[in-house]
Amino acid sequence: MEVRETSLAAIGTNFSHYPVDGRLEIAFAGKSNVGKSTLINAMLGRRALARTSSQPGKTRTINFYDVNGQMYIVDLPGYGYAKAPKTEIEKWGKMIEEYLGKREELKAIILLLDLRHEPGKNDVMMYEWLKHYGYDIIIAATKSDKLNRSQIPKQLSVIRKALNLGPEDVLIPFSGEKKTGVDELWAVIEKFLENDSEKNSQ
Repeated sequence: MEVRETSLAAIGTNFSHYPVDGRLEIAFAGKSNVGKSTLINAMLGRRALARTSSQPGKTRTINFYDVNGQMYIVDLPGYGYAKAPKTEIEKWGKMIEEYLGKREELKAIILLLDLRHEPGKNDVMMYEWLKHYGYDIIIAATKSDKLNRSQIPKQLSVIRKALNLGPEDVLIPFSGEKKTGVDELWAVIEKFLENDSEKNSQ
């Protein structure tokens, strides 16, 4: 997909703040500091549209990025940041749960996992939670440039085993440094856009 125009269209914590134009949404979820902002910037071809931070747990809102006036990439707050106040963590949980449970425009989730490590308890819980909502889940395994090329297939197998993925489940290694995985992720997203436009034209 050729990204021509992108902008931060909405920032919110509840439905009254979210876009109301009915465009398709693809949400990005992941543990704090997994490289979500880096991946979104790489996808949108912008250096700092999604703000990266060395401090985990910085994103506390749901951010909607308009792509070509056609769809939204949605940045969900990172999970698993233990140092955040308990009340904040509960607030984020409710906000994300409401969005996932009720947002009709949301068609798929890209779940980010650090390729260097076996998925943690929070990652497995998030994956199971997303499955419970019945969404298509695409796994983006980040920081692949931190591994030798020969290590990548082994680590992908570790993720597949930990999440009990089937051969049909999509798992794409990504590197913000080398921009690998961007085209593959867009190819998956384009299929959802095609399906959405077909439904709307019927």
